[in-house]
Amino acid sequence: MQKISVSKIRIISIAALSLLLLFVLLWLSGCSEASGALFAVVLPGMTAGKTVSGEPLTTALVEEYSPSLLQSEIDERITKIRPMSTPIDQISRYKGARKSGSMVVDYYSVDLRPTEAVITSSYVEPDESSVTNSHTRALLSPNNSDAFEVSDTIMVQGVKGYESDGTTQSKANLVLYVVGKDVETGKVLVSAVNGKNIGGVANCVPTIYPGMRLMRMGRAATELDVQTAQFETLPIKEQNYCQIFKMQIEQSTFMKLANKEVEWDFSDQEEAAIYDMRLGMEKTFLFGIKQKIYDPVKKENVSLTGGIWWQAGKQFEYDADADWNHSTLVDMMQKCFTGNAGNKRKVLIAGSDLIGRLNKMEVYKTSSSDNTMVKWGLDFNELTSKFGKLYVLHSEVFDACMKSDCGLIFDPEYIQKWSHVPFASQMLDLKKAGIRNTDALVLTEASCMTLRYPNAHMRIVPNNA
Repeated sequence: MQKISVSKIRIISIAALSLLLLFVLLWLSGCSEASGALFAVVLPGMTAGKTVSGEPLTTALVEEYSPSLLQSEIDERITKIRPMSTPIDQISRYKGARKSGSMVVDYYSVDLRPTEAVITSSYVEPDESSVTNSHTRALLSPNNSDAFEVSDTIMVQGVKGYESDGTTQSKANLVLYVVGKDVETGKVLVSAVNGKNIGGVANCVPTIYPGMRLMRMGRAATELDVQTAQFETLPIKEQNYCQIFKMQIEQSTFMKLANKEVEWDFSDQEEAAIYDMRLGMEKTFLFGIKQKIYDPVKKENVSLTGGIWWQAGKQFEYDADADWNHSTLVDMMQKCFTGNAGNKRKVLIAGSDLIGRLNKMEVYKTSSSDNTMVKWGLDFNELTSKFGKLYVLHSEVFDACMKSDCGLIFDPEYIQKWSHVPFASQMLDLKKAGIRNTDALVLTEASCMTLRYPNAHMRIVPNNA
């Protein structure tokens, strides 16, 4: 009989053990199907995995049981690096950027038709000795005649109307009806709806002083009217340039090998560089000037992007020599939330002086700032009023750019980031190229930011700026 070697016996034993283990696994699998439970065999020295049955494998399950399995996009990692210092860049990365096929971004913005105007010159009512039927109409000079068309009704703020007898002043404001409009001069011919009785002439237009606001209301047509004044609104084409932002990090080979008292490696330098890069981008996205310049040394054109500070369509000026009070806040909120197509929740980022003025104010029932909330990875204070709600945040960039007493209110729904080259990192092999004995990394992004509906966004500046 031929002798069997020890090695062959060992191989046969391992094979038999494997077959036995396979049989046990199959038997356990059959038991699990019968009982509805799932068994897993864990051998010594092996790490147990998560087994899922009865439902499909989804990214939600992976994030719950194995969060390191799926790789995050680089933007998600960037948003975790000191987000409170760069709120504009932070919000834009959470919202995501639109791909731009060119370094030049063309976009359209559209605003609603103006809803109000201000009287620029007074209209004085006649006395009883000189009144005629012509005084039932008045020719007004608004600062924006585009707000009104024939058959519009107008409410005059600050002027009370009269009861049906024409002598008793009512609680309601004076209401006017637009009879005609002079396109060349911009003056509007109106008649009184609840006017004053002067010398026996009913519905005369009472005195209206400069600075009083005219608020457009609904149109009023006659029974035989088929047509009305035309209404058109066309988007206006705007343009911005993408700017190429870059940052390079290098570490020599000897620096990498040297003993250090504390842990400080290449990834720490990368994080610090990303923060510095984001801080510079934040300043540019806010206060940059759209322009193309020529670099005589490199002999190339350089595209500079325009900041959203200059794109905002409204501006609120406050008295720099007086403390803010409740009236100042209400006026700011009113101008911010009215007369535009914006949402009732907006973001206010401001410098330390303006934030200080807000903090020194008393809290009223109609405007409170007690609540806090976390959104887009940022901690906001909520400023609430009857007009809308502001998410308030101090911005270091305003202080750094000498605008500590200024602020910007923007509607996050209408802020758009455009990316020609998404944020990316590239390792440079400077050793092989014979340049330097270093490890080098270059961070690059070519992007810009735009605002739609300009009047949904507002600058806040002191009156001495």
